[in-house]
Amino acid sequence: MILLHLFWEYFKIGLFAVGGGMATLPFLYDVSDKTGWFTYTQLADMIAVSESTPGPIGINMATYVGYTVAGLPGAVTATMAMIIPGVTIVLIVARMLEKFQGNKYVDAAFYGLRPASTGLIAAAGVLVITISLFNTELYAATGNLADLVSWRGVLLAAVIWTLTNLVKPTKKLHPILYIAVSAVVGVVFSFAGV
Repeated sequence: MILLHLFWEYFKIGLFAVGGGMATLPFLYDVSDKTGWFTYTQLADMIAVSESTPGPIGINMATYVGYTVAGLPGAVTATMAMIIPGVTIVLIVARMLEKFQGNKYVDAAFYGLRPASTGLIAAAGVLVITISLFNTELYAATGNLADLVSWRGVLLAAVIWTLTNLVKPTKKLHPILYIAVSAVVGVVFSFAGV
């Protein structure tokens, strides 16, 4: 039964997450709320791992959640459920695009899809910022306003933004370097108890 539930949830995500992997985040928050398969903090970890591993972020996260929920069969089920709608739609669109190219209704549909995918990606960005820079769960538990902001996250984001935008010698460094250094900083913070 869990495999059917996994398939259904990720099939819906694959069907409606127009705009790529980051557009899946609002749907993943909904899955987290409905199923309890993962917390928002675990979702932030999944984003970090999925962004730093090869492959599409949505597929990587589906595989990860499927594996944590139901092992290898769950990973395969969630991954396939995420892929099937997109592949099917692309095949249909590719077949029909030549026939309907220049059609005012098709053009209007694509015109409507652009802002929708932009909105989903923007919502995902806001959610990632919220998870990375704020401790909403800690604040909810303590009620202490000082616990709301993740000062380590803010500091690390500010340093990386400065290095990638303002410091000339580090502007052109590969993003993988920043991901690796950030991971090391996180481990050092953890060992230092910061």
